[in-house]
Amino acid sequence: MSITYTERYGEVGASLSFDITEVLFSKRSPFQRVEVVQTAHFGKLLVIDGFVMLTERDEFVYHEMMSHVPLFVHPEPKRVLVIGGGDGGTVRECLRHSRIEHIDLVDIDELVSEACLEHIPAVAEGLKSPRVTCRYEDGVAFVEECREQYDIILVDSTDPISVGEGLFTESFYRNCFNLLGEKGILVAQSESPAWQSSVVKRINQKLKKIFPLVHFYQAFIPTYPSGFWTFCMASKGPHPLNDFREARYRKANLSFRYYNEELHRGAFALPTYVKELLNEI
Repeated sequence: MSITYTERYGEVGASLSFDITEVLFSKRSPFQRVEVVQTAHFGKLLVIDGFVMLTERDEFVYHEMMSHVPLFVHPEPKRVLVIGGGDGGTVRECLRHSRIEHIDLVDIDELVSEACLEHIPAVAEGLKSPRVTCRYEDGVAFVEECREQYDIILVDSTDPISVGEGLFTESFYRNCFNLLGEKGILVAQSESPAWQSSVVKRINQKLKKIFPLVHFYQAFIPTYPSGFWTFCMASKGPHPLNDFREARYRKANLSFRYYNEELHRGAFALPTYVKELLNEI
C-alpha cells in the first residue's frame, strides 16, 4: 500500500506531493501538530501543522544561507540569538564558526526539538552543545523582555500564521533591533516572492522603518513553495557585499554544500520583478 503526503498551497491553487514509506513521529503539542515522516526519495520530512519545514535532501540550503551569510558579514560575531529553529539546523551551522561563543535558541515548542533529536539527529545534535542554551518559550515575549545583547539575530520562523504570526510584526522587529549591538545584523526567512509576494512586501516595509540597511537575498530550495525562497538581512551598519569578510571566509576553510564565496555575492542579485516588489526599481 502506498501513502502520499500532499502539501497544499491554497494561495496559488497548487500542491507538492511526497511518497511516504513510514510515519515515524506524530504528536500534538499545546501549539501545533509535529510529525516526522520517511519518504521514498527525500529522506525524512519534518512537518508542522501540515507544512513541510525541512527535508533531509535539501535542508542544508536553507540552514547554510540563513547562517553563513550574516556570519561572514558581521565584523566580530560572538553572540547569536536564534528565534524559532527548534529543529537545530541553524544552530548546527552557527556552531561551525569557532568565534561564536554563545547561542540562545528560543522556540515556543520543545516538541519540535524532541522529534528532531530522536529522528533527525544530523540536523539537531548541535542543540546539545555547551555553547547553546535552549529556551522553550514565546519568542515575541522573549525579545520584549530580554536585556541581553546579541551580534546576530536569526529569525528561523514558520510561516506567518498560527504561532509564527507574531514573528512578522513591526513591534517584534523593533524589539530585535534593540537587542542588537552597534554592528548588529538581523536575518529573517522571508517567504517566496513568487507565491507570497504580499508577505515579502510587508516584511520589507516594516524593516525599512527600523533598520538603516535592508537587503533581500535568495536561495533555491526544491521542497519549499515554488522552490524560490528569500531571506531578509536588516543591519545597523554592515553591508552584505561591501563588508563581506572574504579573508575570514577563506581562512575558515569550511566545507559547504550550497553556500560559497561567489554565491554570497550572487544571492543578492534579485530578479527584476522582485526588485519592483521591493520598490528598488
